[in-house]
Amino acid sequence: MKILVLMKQTYDTEAKISLNGSGEIQAEGAANIINPYCEFAVEEAIRIVEKTGSGEITILSVGTEDSVESVRVALAMGADKAVLIDKSELGNIDEYTTAKLLAKAAEGIEYDIILGGMKAIDDGSGQVAIRVAELLDIPHVNMVTKLEISGSSLTATREIEGGSEIVELATPAIITAQKGLNEPRYPALKNIMKAKKKELKVVKLSDLGFTGEEVAAKMIVDSYSLPQPRQAGQKIEEATPQESAKKLVSLLREQAKVI
Repeated sequence: MKILVLMKQTYDTEAKISLNGSGEIQAEGAANIINPYCEFAVEEAIRIVEKTGSGEITILSVGTEDSVESVRVALAMGADKAVLIDKSELGNIDEYTTAKLLAKAAEGIEYDIILGGMKAIDDGSGQVAIRVAELLDIPHVNMVTKLEISGSSLTATREIEGGSEIVELATPAIITAQKGLNEPRYPALKNIMKAKKKELKVVKLSDLGFTGEEVAAKMIVDSYSLPQPRQAGQKIEEATPQESAKKLVSLLREQAKVI
């Protein structure tokens, strides 16, 4: 089975990120990682190949030269090769741009199934993989926590409000991974060394037949803002439990205004 994995690099969840006076993200020196939900997709692809005993996994990502590090990690985990679409000449991109680039690149790659994360932890939009499915005109199931494959048939269990849903579909299809699908592995040292020799092809817009205007972002982010800092709690120190309860009720009604 030939598997294509859509992968995004994001800032480490523990990275300290600040904003400058113009509302632009400043993250010099911050570590980059594979988006955790995309990491579930990479792991699932590897497990499918291990279970079936054959197959090929291709990582497909949009990024810059800085993204090579995370792509190499995916190769060290067990992917066979990778394609990195260079976005450096575009500047700002959005979900529309990313999906257009990924879908165009996917058209030139043989695949039976496409896996991706259900969202990225930096923007949380959850749009890209679904947009790719629509552009490729193939079915998709999102937020999958269990995936079973039998020949060209897929059985996906996905989260819904208050429970779960089982969806059966045929390949080719796109599946997006939710937390709980698996537990990603850590690459062994020998595999990290092997990953350096695996194929990693960098393609530009012109290689995909696009100009910057054709894939220009539909949404422009003017600036970012940090959430308001959490206020310190208030300790109630009344003489008796009854007086403490009375004081608490008063604060909830008059200050918090929740009752």
